[in-house]
Amino acid sequence: MQSNEHSNIGLLKEIAELLNEETEMIPMLQGALHKFLAGTQFESGWIFFIDTKGKHQLLAHENLPTALEQSDCSLLKKSGCWCVSKYRNGELDRATNMIECQRIENAIAEKLGDYGGITHHATVPLQSGDERFGLLNVASPNTVGFQENELALLESVAFQMGSAIKRILLTKQEQEMALVQERNRLARDLHDSVNQLLFSVTLTARGGSEMTEQPDVKETFREIQHLTQEALTEMRALIWQLRPKGLERGLVEGIKGYAEMLGLILLTNVSGVISLPLRLEETLFRIVQEGLNNVRKHSGVQEAELFVTVRPTDVLVVLKDDGCGFQLESNVRLPSIGMQSMRDRARAVGGSVDWSSDMDKGTEILIRLPY
Repeated sequence: MQSNEHSNIGLLKEIAELLNEETEMIPMLQGALHKFLAGTQFESGWIFFIDTKGKHQLLAHENLPTALEQSDCSLLKKSGCWCVSKYRNGELDRATNMIECQRIENAIAEKLGDYGGITHHATVPLQSGDERFGLLNVASPNTVGFQENELALLESVAFQMGSAIKRILLTKQEQEMALVQERNRLARDLHDSVNQLLFSVTLTARGGSEMTEQPDVKETFREIQHLTQEALTEMRALIWQLRPKGLERGLVEGIKGYAEMLGLILLTNVSGVISLPLRLEETLFRIVQEGLNNVRKHSGVQEAELFVTVRPTDVLVVLKDDGCGFQLESNVRLPSIGMQSMRDRARAVGGSVDWSSDMDKGTEILIRLPY
């Protein structure tokens, strides 16, 4: 018994070292789960993150039976289970033997493959203080319940994981705050220096045009004034990208303010209540921002329409103009860095961006972001 306790202490020490060394969430959880299963009688395990709406996400898994690995772990990712239901209802506060695994039952009923003798699993919430993040589930073949000492060990490693998750989330929050502060600093510097210089050049060119009577010189000054005004508009757009104005009044108001700054008329149609996570809101703002830039530069029109539909699981946005349009062949690389950036931003949060356009028939940008 004493030897077993020493081995458990050694295992927890190894896991703690791994958790402290890792800086990325998924590799950290995957590595800790692998080490925990290798050092105990538990054989299979998986980790769910569960958001405030009760939606679960599979972040890590190890030694799953074939039935649960089928179709990229679709049963774990999509179907429900007693453990997630109890977590949502606030009924889990410590390591618990689950009566049976609903997902395994479904796998057996649908004959999805070998279930490895696993019919039950233990579950423990991942938390730090009062903040909860998700669940750690573990199982072994032909086992319907684990001993108290095994559950105590499971609780200990879950506590370690919860503390490490909190650390990483705080670190990322600090990094995001530092990034925002740096963006604000750059925006201020650009506004106070380059922006003011361009404005001075615009005034100087206008004055030069009015002071001369020579047509060629007057035209040169006017061209300088026009180019500088264009550069000034681009600079203001860049400052907006670094430090969006108006978002504190809501997403749609921020987008309308940006369109107004570009000299565009934007008609908006909103269906549903917009209450999105901060990261998702900024992602959507950035994508629409780039779309509005393209309207101003390429469409040949000064008016666009924005449709926003908020649904229980995702937000749909359509940005439409009746401009010159363009032809985008299938399986062809996107024609601009801006368009690729829009798609990359959407994919980073699990969403998508598509275009519908043709010559002289306008353009529609279709955006879908899950939340």
